[in-house]
Amino acid sequence: MISLQFITHQTERYSYLESARMALEGGCKWIQLRMKDVPLEEVETVALQLKPLCKEHEAILILDDHVELAKKLEVDGVHLGKKDMPIDQARQILGEAFIIGGTANTFEDVVQHYRAGADYLGIGPFRFTTTKKNLSPVLGLEGYSSILSQMKEANIEIPVVAIGGITFEDIPAILHTGVNGIALSGAILGADNPVEETRRIIDSPQRTQRTQSFSFFPKTE
Repeated sequence: MISLQFITHQTERYSYLESARMALEGGCKWIQLRMKDVPLEEVETVALQLKPLCKEHEAILILDDHVELAKKLEVDGVHLGKKDMPIDQARQILGEAFIIGGTANTFEDVVQHYRAGADYLGIGPFRFTTTKKNLSPVLGLEGYSSILSQMKEANIEIPVVAIGGITFEDIPAILHTGVNGIALSGAILGADNPVEETRRIIDSPQRTQRTQSFSFFPKTE
């Protein structure tokens, strides 16, 4: 089973909440509620609706960027982009019980986030994607292999999730580089049946030893 993080996205067909619900119904156990350029009150409204859905499906819920809101709503954690709050500052606010992920594009980013106490890294983009503004340089397979090799040499052990323009066909080769999981959005929402596409991705037999050993579990209440 592939470790999949679904990143919410609003399309002409689906709302943020609907996109997450379909991923959950397809078996995804890790949702990142990402609502860029949306008023905080609206993010909170959707998060409050999504939290019980994630609990029902025994899935992790993390918020993109909004550290204080994550603490207020007691979701499982946050994901912080390169221009969001620094990870060490977020850790001071949230404590150790919350998952904190960070976006990385270079080995230098990896080192910085690792030292700051991140729980996992979203490294990318794999290729160009329209779902994110101000895109960092595209990595491709060689980029992942290079960064993971440098991590191994530096004895940096932290889960790595590949992100950015990834399709179903890309997954085997990306996992072969040694990443621990895959983050998807458009590849699922662009499918005729997002629920079935999520299930197809998760049940894909292509995996490595590292992906099998990588998992997060929601906090018990």
